[in-house]
Amino acid sequence: MADRKPFLLRLDPATLDALQRWANDEFRSLNGQVEYVLTRALRDAGRAKPPRPAGRPDQAGRDRS
Repeated sequence: MADRKPFLLRLDPATLDALQRWANDEFRSLNGQVEYVLTRALRDAGRAKPPRPAGRPDQAGRDRS
């Protein structure tokens, strides 16, 4: 798993409540839901880094035939 950095986020109570209800509906923690929403927004906007390929780093991009 990638390293994670703590980050303080201030939200108005209505937004926080809506996020908490959404997280509960999807069986996620509030933190997990915020990360999911941000990651999805970055991907949809074309600003997310592409996912790392599975396997060892020295095998990335090699043809496995």
